[in-house]
Amino acid sequence: METGERIASYIRSLEAPEKEIVEQIEKEALDAHVPIIRKETQSFLKVLLMIKKPLRLLEIGTAVGFSAVLMSEYMPEGGRITTVENYEKRIPAARENFRRAGKEGQITLIEGDALEVMRSLEGPYDFIFMDAAKGQYINYLPEAVRLLADEGVLVSDNVLQDGDVIESRFAVERRNRTIHSRMREYLYELKHHDKLETSVLPLGDGVALSVRRKEYEYE
Repeated sequence: METGERIASYIRSLEAPEKEIVEQIEKEALDAHVPIIRKETQSFLKVLLMIKKPLRLLEIGTAVGFSAVLMSEYMPEGGRITTVENYEKRIPAARENFRRAGKEGQITLIEGDALEVMRSLEGPYDFIFMDAAKGQYINYLPEAVRLLADEGVLVSDNVLQDGDVIESRFAVERRNRTIHSRMREYLYELKHHDKLETSVLPLGDGVALSVRRKEYEYE
């Protein structure tokens, strides 16, 4: 086992349990091979939410609702989540998980194509969590910036693609080359965007943490 993997395993072993229903939803998702956020990413999100205390949170990519339920536990009283999902088979599971967790009044699920939904929304959102189709992040970015409040936080998950992002496109499987090039473009845009300050962290499968600059800083 590589040192990095050993450290990650050790960090995961330190995690305290969540509420029983949150643990149950996580286990069911893992048993069904539904991709959900990794333990170390969960911990990072929880701390960010407690620091930022967002009242309006937008999640792009609901899956079965695990991350929305988890995040709702660490938001301030009155905080609300809007989450977007396009995969019809997972939507009923997500709605049921919100009901089981008693979060139906706090979490609103919108069905549809993420980009179309984002274009229909009105900001500002204090916090945006992006965990959807990785090849589409670059297309979501303009809308994410539009919707984000000044000093709002954008968290983009899975940006290192199990290390593939650092490889030459010719070293990546042909079927993954489009996603590979788009993710590299996305990370470049995040780091060079005049309205964002971004740090890319080798956490989980890679997390990009961006903060929207105040208007006066770039006007």
